Amino acid sequence: MAFIATMNYSTRPNVATVMRHAVLGIALIFSGCERPASLTSIAAAVPQLEQRTVLSDVYQIDRKYRSMAGPWSEMVINLEEGGQGEPPQLVWIQGFSAVMVGADGKTPASQEYMCHSNVNFERLMPGIPRIEQAAFTLSQGQYKIQFPAGFGLPVFSNEGIRLMTQVLNLNSDSPPTAVRHKLRFDFIRQDPSVSTRALKPLFHRQLPAFALVDGESGVFGVANPDAETHGPGCVRAPDPFGKGEHDEEWMKAGHTFKDQLGQTFTLHWTVPPGRQVNTSYVTGGLALPFDTTVHYIAVHLHPFAESLELRDRTDNRTVFKSNTRQAKGRIGLEHVDYFSSEEGLPMYKDHEYELISIYNNTSDEDQDAMALMYLYLSAEESQGNPI
Repeated sequence: MAFIATMNYSTRPNVATVMRHAVLGIALIFSGCERPASLTSIAAAVPQLEQRTVLSDVYQIDRKYRSMAGPWSEMVINLEEGGQGEPPQLVWIQGFSAVMVGADGKTPASQEYMCHSNVNFERLMPGIPRIEQAAFTLSQGQYKIQFPAGFGLPVFSNEGIRLMTQVLNLNSDSPPTAVRHKLRFDFIRQDPSVSTRALKPLFHRQLPAFALVDGESGVFGVANPDAETHGPGCVRAPDPFGKGEHDEEWMKAGHTFKDQLGQTFTLHWTVPPGRQVNTSYVTGGLALPFDTTVHYIAVHLHPFAESLELRDRTDNRTVFKSNTRQAKGRIGLEHVDYFSSEEGLPMYKDHEYELISIYNNTSDEDQDAMALMYLYLSAEESQGNPI
């Protein structure tokens, strides 16, 4: 249900360095103003909230589709129409939502047709620590992300935003049904005439659980894992793309990957009938440059998932556990827990972390699975001072 842009943990930019560059980059944007831009304090007044609504292509659902096998499309937009030809402005994304509607773009449609709505940035914004290109993913069980008051994801108004939407149909035997995705961004515009920053900046990490397709250790990038430090390692499971159910080459490339040891992992695996607990070591993917706090966590799971938990192995504690609620009498997720807090939860650069996904396949056949957490963390160091 979710497309992962990159899994190369070894080439992450240093976030602290990138944020220092932000001061220069944003100052250049506002260099024509009487008062230079500054990142030394938080603005007392928040500018007016603006919105950008986009409709996907119309999808004709004419049969059942498993996850990531239904019709899909992509488009590239800017946060504000016409932004490509205008001088770039700094804007702050505060929320993103995605719902299914009819072909007219207005009539409500069943959310069970939602496979996913992905937001991927075409390039990294110079000077802002948005390391992953995939900024948001919404899917069954969660249709809106709203950051806590005072926080935002900084982007440029002319930055290309690639939207990838896809539908699925796990239940209905009586199509056809014409539906589309209705996507909305909530954002505010940085006033270049003031010397204060509008919001506290967030940077994000996407943490995937995975299964081992080929290899020995089951721990990404670790040749001789220690159970105390790295945990038990992920399950060995077949890659459903190998069954011929999904033949798009870009999907194959986006969901299987090798570590430096030559081991092959998949982000999209199969769960046999019964309950499966899968532990994935994710410290390398988190790659925190400093101690910080996480203020929002979104979760992406497939039907039959029970929960996804982020654990701090160093402190032997749960950072956050997302539980689900299955749709009654149908295949699908009715609700997936998320986390939102102005205060935030502590995260430490020298701690070890793991994801624990639990699926309970109550059907009599293999089911596809994914498990990802999207963490939105403070770009300020723990002392509260800008970098």
